[in-house]
Amino acid sequence: MVKDVLQVQSKVVQLKAVRKSFNVGQPNETEVLHGIDLSLNRGEFSAIMGPSGSGKSTLLNIVGLLDRPTSGSLMICGEETTCMDDQTLTRLRGSTIGFVFQYHHLLGAFTALENVMMPMFAAQGFFNENLVERATELLESVGLRAFGGQLAGSLSGGQQQRVALARALAMRPQLLLADEPTGNLDTKSADAVFELLRTVSLTQQTAVLFVTHNAALAARCDNIIQVVDGCIQQLAPR
Repeated sequence: MVKDVLQVQSKVVQLKAVRKSFNVGQPNETEVLHGIDLSLNRGEFSAIMGPSGSGKSTLLNIVGLLDRPTSGSLMICGEETTCMDDQTLTRLRGSTIGFVFQYHHLLGAFTALENVMMPMFAAQGFFNENLVERATELLESVGLRAFGGQLAGSLSGGQQQRVALARALAMRPQLLLADEPTGNLDTKSADAVFELLRTVSLTQQTAVLFVTHNAALAARCDNIIQVVDGCIQQLAPR
């Protein structure tokens, strides 16, 4: 019994028979995910690979609670999400999931420090020195403490993506979703961002789901999840 409880607690993501269709009930109804089974444990670093149109982004949106499955079960940190209302989903997403996208989505008119503070300010509703302290620590963790006062728009692409990673970690998420976060970066910057993600996974026991077309980076993950035509074709351990 204790072992079963520990196993449940270690599961950050559990998908069972998840299907996703668009235009449901219409003549052009299309199913893009066909019965996905997938689980992610704490501290697990998994790459998602597959051709364009394979369903990778749809799968990531469902795991990130940005979209709902048509059928099946999706549990995040032990909570069944498929029957939650939008407000509850938003609250769960904000408290447990961090996002890093191919484009950093920083606000260029605000400083790096202010960008990192925004998720905490949105959750807390007011400003205090604890936010500054936490944001400063996060910038230091990605090697950018000295750039905290600079406008985000003045930073290099690699620096902006590291600020975006710091922002994604602001709420201490148990799950980090990274959608092609190195796609717009040069090789050196891409490697630096990847290593930061890897460090977060190892040191904070954060589950990371990393979408990439870079086979060399994927080979450095714990698992490679191959998505083809809306199905998981292969889940290969490193």
